[in-house]
Amino acid sequence: MSTQGKLSVVATPIGNLEDITLRSLRTLKEADVIACEDTRTTKKLLTHFDIHTPTVSFHTHSGEAGFSKIIELLEEGKHVALVCDAGTPGVSDPGLELVSVVRERLGGEARVETIPGPSALAAALSIAGMRAASFTFYGFLPLKKGREKLIKEMVASERASIFYESPHRIVKTVHLLITFLEQSQEEGGGEISGRRVGIFRELTKLHEEAFVGTPSEALEYLESDPNHQRGEFVVIVEGK
Repeated sequence: MSTQGKLSVVATPIGNLEDITLRSLRTLKEADVIACEDTRTTKKLLTHFDIHTPTVSFHTHSGEAGFSKIIELLEEGKHVALVCDAGTPGVSDPGLELVSVVRERLGGEARVETIPGPSALAAALSIAGMRAASFTFYGFLPLKKGREKLIKEMVASERASIFYESPHRIVKTVHLLITFLEQSQEEGGGEISGRRVGIFRELTKLHEEAFVGTPSEALEYLESDPNHQRGEFVVIVEGK
């Protein structure tokens, strides 16, 4: 009779390495193998904490071979720790699909456990002070097709909207928000003045910054200093 395999979904720091939990460290040490979004990124974390567990690559482009490798390890009764480059696996990364496949193919033959910890989404909400008791999380917006449609959806929503953005598109995205909010106001769909936008940059890192203000003020903040356009962003748009 085979031993039940275990998949531990392990949250890792989004910036400051001190944010890793004791349970996460223990799990990474005890696992038979660590499945990484990018082995080079994870190696830096493992080296810092003197962890020598073997790693395998699992990312968006791993395809069926990637899924099969993890399934095979679990079928052998191995303990696999799943990590992404930063934060909680399954939130805007391929970890979500892996957990789904494991549940579908192995069912009760493999245990899936959560090792919670850092999340850029939760971190931004905790310091926003914005009306976001109910919200829709969009992850990363599509690069082209469907991007404007989603922003229009945010503008029309009663709920707050939260998404991740890259430094290359953050200014253009805020421009679009202003355009559609102005259009909504003209059509009688809502007031711009009462809705705020939160820009949260490089959370937990050395240059962490948080800005909350009107859409126009958010654009001024970004354009006032090139450094304000660098790093990784979480954006929160208040609902109507």
